[in-house]
Amino acid sequence: MNQERLMKVLLGPIISEKTSLIADQSAQYTFKVEPTATKREIGQAVELLFEVKVDSVQVLNVKGKAKRFGARLGKRPGWRKAYVRLAPGNDIDFGGGA
Repeated sequence: MNQERLMKVLLGPIISEKTSLIADQSAQYTFKVEPTATKREIGQAVELLFEVKVDSVQVLNVKGKAKRFGARLGKRPGWRKAYVRLAPGNDIDFGGGA
């Protein structure tokens, strides 16, 4: 894979109470990813950026919600989420040691 493409695949981590619980229990981390990214690209991008070994990747598309803006109807854009399970003994620290 092209390293330039891999650097653009991950848009950012998703940090919430639910994702923190999943990370503690099963070493599974959640990322917002590029809508055109494949499982293989996501796994390689995580291995490249965080220097860990990826065990598996699960991907899902989150549909955008319909919203009202006064009298007008609008729609938020959809996005793609990836759950990345790391091999035993690997860990990602998003806190930066804080």
